[in-house]
Amino acid sequence: MNSTPVAEPTDSLLRRRIASFGHAFRGVAAALRSEVHMQFHAVATAVVIGLGFYFGISRLEWALVSLAIGTVWTAELLNTAIEVVVNLVSPGYHPLAGKAKDIASGAVLMAGFGALGVGLLIFGPRVWALL
Repeated sequence: MNSTPVAEPTDSLLRRRIASFGHAFRGVAAALRSEVHMQFHAVATAVVIGLGFYFGISRLEWALVSLAIGTVWTAELLNTAIEVVVNLVSPGYHPLAGKAKDIASGAVLMAGFGALGVGLLIFGPRVWALL
């Protein structure tokens, strides 16, 4: 028996890759619909982007703001996924389930503190100058 793998047609591989993006966007949309914190992050993101355009921040500052936003969104999405899985496998109270949720929430908190620091360093002096 020949164990040489059969090459998959390129169009099938491309379709699966495109479909995976669809699944990912569906996941973000589901989190936005169901999680209040995600909605808060969406509003905060819009405000920060608006401030960036208003103040004309530099390319480096845009890069830092983008990384901060992406980090917070990633942490919140992972936190949401962990909470959903924990609720699935442990519908009743269990101390380890609570610990897992608390740690995941802590990751979002730390990402938020990092983003706050970036925001204060970039926007703080500009807002202060307006006052």
